[in-house]
Amino acid sequence: MGRLNTLDDWLNFQKNLHFKKIDLGLERVTKVYQKLFPKGISFKVITVAGTNGKGSTAAFINGIYQQSNFKVAKFSSPHILKYNERFVINDAQATDEQICSAFNKIEQIRGKTTLTYFEFSTLAALIIFELEKVNIAILEVGLGGRLDSVNIVDNDVSIITNIDIDHVDYLGDTRELIGFEKAGIMRKNIPCICADINPPASISQYAHQIKAQLEFVKQRYTGSIGLIGKHQQQNAATAILTVQKLHKTLPISTIEIETGIKCTQLDARFQIKIINNKTVIFDVAHNAAAVKVLSAELAKQKCSTIAIFSALEDKNIGLMINKISVIIDQWLLVPLNVSRAIGMKALSNQFDLTQNIRVCDNMQDAINQGLNDNQHQRIVIFGSFHVIADALKILTPFKKNEEE
Repeated sequence: MGRLNTLDDWLNFQKNLHFKKIDLGLERVTKVYQKLFPKGISFKVITVAGTNGKGSTAAFINGIYQQSNFKVAKFSSPHILKYNERFVINDAQATDEQICSAFNKIEQIRGKTTLTYFEFSTLAALIIFELEKVNIAILEVGLGGRLDSVNIVDNDVSIITNIDIDHVDYLGDTRELIGFEKAGIMRKNIPCICADINPPASISQYAHQIKAQLEFVKQRYTGSIGLIGKHQQQNAATAILTVQKLHKTLPISTIEIETGIKCTQLDARFQIKIINNKTVIFDVAHNAAAVKVLSAELAKQKCSTIAIFSALEDKNIGLMINKISVIIDQWLLVPLNVSRAIGMKALSNQFDLTQNIRVCDNMQDAINQGLNDNQHQRIVIFGSFHVIADALKILTPFKKNEEE
């Protein structure tokens, strides 16, 4: 192993350390966790699992605690522009130095146990949050729940946002199987809030089996919220119910809840920018359920629309396109520079002859075409976190001209 001086050095090292990029299971990471934290961690934990809505729900909880005197941390993935986005304490991202120092600690203690990129990040989050003496940490599950590295920690409340078909190679191809995987974050005698309005039976069955205190979100939040969309009212209600469960140890007032929900912002969740007099919408919708929600939101305003789109090959891309095609007048397809990305020929084959598609050389090409097009007033950029990252890297310099 060469010298690891920078954050990039560390991340490149981690990508190749373990023989599999995704290797679900807790045995290896638990071994290292127990060496790092022989007495466990000292802060309260909220674990968030679900197919969609994890990021928004975590953001609402974070927003609420931001109104209080409690020190709140949030671990999420993937990042959009910068790895440091994964570790946030009182709305400030961890520094390269903090992250590298945590990685160094893990490296010194792991011995011959190999860890994946995500396992390294989970352990680093816990180290940073412990050193910063946070009161509470919101930990977002990476994939599934039961076998995800976030599940090494016993939580004080768990959340399951919703269940839909995604990551079938790892989690199964039915809502019941996926529900069982998400349910694995529950703990005996500990509250679990489930936001799914039509939950698979496997969630209640597992809660009953281990005697978890399962509760369902019955009503959407109807107050003022910082994020756009009806589904965000459900996520806000979930966040409120969660902080109420912790009220005895971390008391929060009604005004702090209302203000927190109202002030919550999150990049790339129906995020609107005005660029060159065009409405540009960024959304990380990357599976059929999320695209359906995006489509419903776009449909509220009749407007000729260009989509800048790409996806990872393991997604049900045909279904994603089907959920939104009625809204889209022209598709600009972009290649992604990641190993799991779908090729342009395969992506083009997902469309039928009635759809207006154009394959672009890269994201810059797609954005130029979209912004210079005089026929369409709206551009929606979606399909993957990678799509949004590529677009924001190009469009960030437009910040002076934009209106939120």
